[in-house]
Amino acid sequence: MSTQVQINVASEIGELTDVILHSPGPEVENMTPETAQRALYSDILNLAVASREYSQLYGVLKKVANTYQVKNLLTDILQNEKDKDTFINKICSNESDREFRELLLSQNAGQLSRMVIEGVPMKKDTLTKFLSKERYALPPLHNFFFTRDSAIAINNRMLISRMANKVRERETIIMESIFDSHPLFSTRTINPLNHTYCDLRAFIEGGDLLVARHDVLLIGMGSRTNSQGIDFLIDRFKERKETRHIIVQELPSKPESFIHLDMVFTFLSENECMVYEPLILDPSRYTTVHIFIDKGEVKKIMYVDNILEALKSLGFDLKPLVCGGRRDIVFQDREQWHSGANFFAFAPGKVLGYERNLYTIEELNNNGFEVIRAVDVIDNKTDLKKVAKCVVTIEGSELPRGGGGARCMTMPLRRKEVLL
Repeated sequence: MSTQVQINVASEIGELTDVILHSPGPEVENMTPETAQRALYSDILNLAVASREYSQLYGVLKKVANTYQVKNLLTDILQNEKDKDTFINKICSNESDREFRELLLSQNAGQLSRMVIEGVPMKKDTLTKFLSKERYALPPLHNFFFTRDSAIAINNRMLISRMANKVRERETIIMESIFDSHPLFSTRTINPLNHTYCDLRAFIEGGDLLVARHDVLLIGMGSRTNSQGIDFLIDRFKERKETRHIIVQELPSKPESFIHLDMVFTFLSENECMVYEPLILDPSRYTTVHIFIDKGEVKKIMYVDNILEALKSLGFDLKPLVCGGRRDIVFQDREQWHSGANFFAFAPGKVLGYERNLYTIEELNNNGFEVIRAVDVIDNKTDLKKVAKCVVTIEGSELPRGGGGARCMTMPLRRKEVLL
């Protein structure tokens, strides 16, 4: 057994030491044009191309941190018969269908792990099932390679998401089971569904939460995270009498490229961030709210001009770099659509993003970020330890069509401390 991982994420940019990933597999191919919209996609992906692109993200992260694959972690815990039985009960209860319980119980740990991710085909043994257009009794988890959304490390605890769409609920069951049962991880999970007084209307997803500092959270409020979900988190901080600043950014409900805050704002370094300018900086009808919690009470809740002004009042002095560059709003819109603001920092000033967003990459380069291809890192042509600031670019012809970028595809577990 490896050394136990003490979960601790107190910033968005601290040097990464441990991260959970899920390489896209057959579950991505088990999607048709008919089921794409229900699966929260606007298009279907080519698995071969998406896998090649994802391997660049995975390859770079393996160079800089300990990486763990969801399927392997789940297989580990399902070796325990008690954990396996509890897990299957949760899966069947969530699907409101116990007909495949015996089938799942009969599988070994590896097969079961694969089935709950890739799906279980429907046995057409009744007239109702025969006439049904559904192919799966247990649908594939098409979105699971976006591991950011299902659970979020906030300092030393894991918040289990309350997903806005039922098609993604099984992802949270899998992640909660891993963090509660796997001996590799030391943490406590917080699940809204386990709290009696949680508003059943509450939704909160990982792409909307950015840990700016141990006491500062940024949260997007839109189609995937609502005010009730944010109130749930506020109540937890009040219960523990923790001091917290929460900056809430309202997001448009449409188009789909605005589903999470990290699609319009991400941290790059101690003093730089990436923004989609029309929403974050320009005068907007989408509000920003600053909430201050201390000693079990909400001490302050007020409107502020924007995220950067709120952060500045808390000691952050961030220079905004613009998604799509500064030349034309058309380029900003086009590149934001393909996750041009969605960067993942694996160390201060060292980030991962899609190479297809040319004007965004140019903006980074103009501000001192050396542009490095992921394949050159993987092939040992470039040593990231010898680079001060950089953007490592991964190919992105297929993955962005799934609706997310490098930050969406990572679940950090531990980062080194950074002074902010």
